[in-house]
Amino acid sequence: MQKELKFNTLFFGRVCVLALLALTLFALPVLAEGQKEEAGSEQVTGEIKMALGDIESIEVMHLLIALERVRERGIDVELISYRSEDVANQAVVNNQAHIGIGTPYALIQNVGAPIRIFYQLSMVKFFPVVNTDYYDSWQDLDGEEIVVHSRTSATLALVNLMAQREGIEYSDISYVPGSEVRAGSLLQGNIRATIIDSYNKDYVLDQDPDKYKVLDVADVTASDEALFANLDFIQNNPDVVRVLVEELLATVKQINANPSYVVEAREQYGLLEDLPEELEGEMLPFYELAARDGMFPEDGGGARAARQDFEFYGVAGQIEGDPDELNVEDFWYLEPLNEVLGM
Repeated sequence: MQKELKFNTLFFGRVCVLALLALTLFALPVLAEGQKEEAGSEQVTGEIKMALGDIESIEVMHLLIALERVRERGIDVELISYRSEDVANQAVVNNQAHIGIGTPYALIQNVGAPIRIFYQLSMVKFFPVVNTDYYDSWQDLDGEEIVVHSRTSATLALVNLMAQREGIEYSDISYVPGSEVRAGSLLQGNIRATIIDSYNKDYVLDQDPDKYKVLDVADVTASDEALFANLDFIQNNPDVVRVLVEELLATVKQINANPSYVVEAREQYGLLEDLPEELEGEMLPFYELAARDGMFPEDGGGARAARQDFEFYGVAGQIEGDPDELNVEDFWYLEPLNEVLGM
């Protein structure tokens, strides 16, 4: 009886081991295949020359990371820095570069350049901050002075749009470049109302939260930076553009979920190795604020971004025509983004 029991036990054990081994061998390819899809590791042959109208900096780290991920998928990538955004835009128009960075609505509409926007890289996130000793609402700014960055900036577009919505008129609009400069002037009492970025807005409120206040701008938003290219490039390189969009969306989602990923990826890919030590400490706070404030959209913009830009930049004088009557497809090429999003 004991021998029979021992034999049955051994037999059952061997059967279980064999079954487990077979299950493991069957499951391994499935798991590997799932991991591969999640990593977006499909290899694609192609080339991207991207024009940047500035130097590489903390503010474009999310883009630099995404481009490294694009390289990992077999595409040759070259990021070319130009002395200004205008020169970089012309490089794209003249086919010296494939993809540009900016908001080229005027270039498309006024010059008839054969380019289209295909991805919203970042959104405008500026905040109207006032000294509450003088103002408490937009209506209080009727007949008063407000300070913005420049005559062609998104800050000017924002104050003009809010004046239109609120039915007010400023006595004067002054121009002081630099959010940090305007924030300092606000704290020193030299100005009473201005538009500043998220980082400086938090700094001002931390100094005296009872004295300074952020005015509501409701759903006002627009593209700060977007990617665009010649139509020929987009249509003749659909896989290259699709991979770029896939990796941008994946990078942004990872940063928004965990901003410290920027620091980890910078070390992994060896990015901005010459960054001054004092700026390294600003990288994580910048992306923490960006994630908190929704600066980097997880849907790539598309038709939503185009409609918001029509209104925002229309007020700034960069787009002509009734925003409700402008055609999205005259400025955007939506197919790559819609394909990736499954729309």
